Amino acid sequence: MSHSLTTQVVLITGASTGIGAALAKVLAARFRGIRLVLAARQGDKLDMVAEHCRVAGADVLTVVTDLGQVDQAIALAEKTLSHFGQVDILINNAGYGQMGPLELVPIRACQQQFAVNLLGPLALTQALIPQMRDRGGGRIINVSSLGGRLAFPIGGLYSASKFALEALSDSLRMELQPFNIRVSVVEPGPVSTEFISVSGEQVKQGIPDPEATPYRAALKKLTQLEQQTSANAWTSEQVADVIIKAMTARRPRSRYVAATGGDFLLFMMRRVLPTWMVDRFWQQFYGIDRVAKDWETRRKGLGEG
Repeated sequence: MSHSLTTQVVLITGASTGIGAALAKVLAARFRGIRLVLAARQGDKLDMVAEHCRVAGADVLTVVTDLGQVDQAIALAEKTLSHFGQVDILINNAGYGQMGPLELVPIRACQQQFAVNLLGPLALTQALIPQMRDRGGGRIINVSSLGGRLAFPIGGLYSASKFALEALSDSLRMELQPFNIRVSVVEPGPVSTEFISVSGEQVKQGIPDPEATPYRAALKKLTQLEQQTSANAWTSEQVADVIIKAMTARRPRSRYVAATGGDFLLFMMRRVLPTWMVDRFWQQFYGIDRVAKDWETRRKGLGEG
């Protein structure tokens, strides 16, 4: 199928930066004449990616879209079909990570996390399935995360949204197979993108005074996460290559892990190690093991004051 990508219409959400932007550029470079629909919230950055792709020979439509708004997700599908008449491959890539202890994350932030990471992609998928079926098939690739298979402290809400996306993907894979619509999930690990810095901003918005919370020690360690993971972080282009494998495989797999040692990590964490050991690992990784002592020390200090 790879040679025929030049005749395909590929819709990529979250295409202004990171994995989505890299995927668009790689596709434009490798498959001259490919038709791309690029969607994201930031129109200026989206235009820069689009221009890069056009110079490489792609036919590009840009649609400024906030996937957190279901009506905008549906409008994206309508504009795409009006312009190109079809979508052969949908890449649900847009998403972000709402980090923070579950006790403290405001419900409005929880709703926004699920709106962007789950409901927007679902609405877009629903809007595009009928034309894929009518045309005899298509592909849907949902970009999840290792956090869609493993939950960890401080990232519970993000993992919950990605667990849900993976569940939808599994159901869709079974429901749509009779119509020759193939559904795959791509699971990146750490990636050198704006993800961590954006996650940090989300924490600040949801928890205005992290220093005053019982989780201060863990939230402080969260700021060091990029340094901890940088050695094993993939580039966006490396993840884009994995997505292209899912796009072009004759028999696409249900899941593609895009992380150094990712398969081994999943095997150990889900199949081999006892739960208490896995818990202890993540507690140390995210600084939860420091929380009780830090909180008690501060309480005593406040009492003495």
